[in-house]
Amino acid sequence: MEEAIQGTHLEELKPPVTSVGVIGWVKNNLFNGWFNSILTIVILFFLWKTVPFLFRWAFIDSVWHTPGQGCREAAGACWSIISTNFRFIIFGFFPYEQQWRPLLAMMILFGLLFYSRDRNHWKKPLGYAWIMGLFTMGLLMKGGLFGLTPVESTQWGGLPLTLLLSVFGLTAAYPLGVLLALGRQSKMPALKLLCILYIELIRGVPLISLLFMSSIIFPLFLPEGITINKILRAQVAIILFTAAYIAEVVRGGLQGMSRGQYEAAESMGLNYYLTMRLVILPQALKIVIPPTVSILISAFKDTSLVVIIALFDLLKTTQSVLSNPEWMGFSREAYIFIAILYFLGCFSMSNYSRKLEKELSRGD
Repeated sequence: MEEAIQGTHLEELKPPVTSVGVIGWVKNNLFNGWFNSILTIVILFFLWKTVPFLFRWAFIDSVWHTPGQGCREAAGACWSIISTNFRFIIFGFFPYEQQWRPLLAMMILFGLLFYSRDRNHWKKPLGYAWIMGLFTMGLLMKGGLFGLTPVESTQWGGLPLTLLLSVFGLTAAYPLGVLLALGRQSKMPALKLLCILYIELIRGVPLISLLFMSSIIFPLFLPEGITINKILRAQVAIILFTAAYIAEVVRGGLQGMSRGQYEAAESMGLNYYLTMRLVILPQALKIVIPPTVSILISAFKDTSLVVIIALFDLLKTTQSVLSNPEWMGFSREAYIFIAILYFLGCFSMSNYSRKLEKELSRGD
């Protein structure tokens, strides 16, 4: 009888209001101790002073479709620099009437990337889809077949060029970095020495140096009459630079594998290739996903450095707009727009890496 009465009282007891719900979350996360309380108050005061002003500047007092002279009389942001020059910022000097081609190429690329997010789609048909998609994108950009007007690569620019340098650069750099990491772990002295020299040499110089060498110095060693496209040279420099950093991250993952994994593979009669492909690399690459993605995000942002070798990527086309006297003085709005585009790219990579890491860790 007493147990039944005690059970009834226990069921009726509820946690304090200050420990659950919104009030509980605020208390535990924002006002948990005197230091956190002071920090929360300071941040709220800062937001109260800045957010209304920024909101009014960006939306209420801003102008969206006014020429440059009209923008100078406005009290808010001049988003007209984006709306008026949007097509040039995005597509650069690509022929105006043919800009549907890079737009379609980007849509194909985004479609392939979105479809590839699901690991259940990682099968042979997806590989064939990527091959056909890359061929179609190259055909759309270059032209010359099926009635498409040829467009020289010197006219490529804006967002398509940024995506070309980043997506293809990161895709090619990752397997190269894995091979370099395996080479540095190799028992063959010559191969190991070559990989060490390459990795340490590339990591010892900034990307700007490699871009200058690919753009200015490398052509001096070519035979007379032979030239290599500047975009291709910049692409190779980005791939070589990123691969060296990925190699060190992957090497850390390989060193984190216990000797028992190698011995288990040997006991099953697996050779070196099968041991790495089926046992070691799947585990090593999984544990280094966070640092690998950090390097890939840095490499994605570093593609903007091609501006120094006169490639009209997204940053260069924006700077070209700002050099126009009509739009001088509105660099804040232009760079905010570019920052948003880069943030979307970096956030997408980071978000997908967390999703992939969670999926691969379900069986642990």
